[in-house]
Amino acid sequence: MSTIHASAVLIGAKAALIRGPAGSGKSQLVWQLIEAAKQGSLPFARLVADDRAHIQACHGRLLVRPAIELVGLLEIRGLGIRRIPYEAMALVGLAVDLAATDAERYPSAEAKKANIDGVILPRLAVAAGQSALSLVLAYLGTPPSA
Repeated sequence: MSTIHASAVLIGAKAALIRGPAGSGKSQLVWQLIEAAKQGSLPFARLVADDRAHIQACHGRLLVRPAIELVGLLEIRGLGIRRIPYEAMALVGLAVDLAATDAERYPSAEAKKANIDGVILPRLAVAAGQSALSLVLAYLGTPPSA
């Protein structure tokens, strides 16, 4: 098991692992996805990890857990750290890279994949300034609400 600087949110049956530099909006995207589920745009969304995530490749799948010190905690910029419901572990089904320098208008097939600890996952590369929420909802087949 390794620890990475990332957040994760369970969306339905699988988690999105959200990576990016400090200040790129990882926690904000987690909160937006949880709120989208509350508003009915997604069937379910719950925090797994914020800021630090433990990942583990297991039988060709990638598992994610929260760092023990941060279990159930999410930073909401402007409000501080909040305790919210969380999942103790989830299977990762998508990698989202925020402020990605290789984000393209028409990404190549290779750019749509992430290799994390030997596990190949679908990948969304989000350019700085691009709406990560809209891109994730579009990927999931859910139109963003007006």
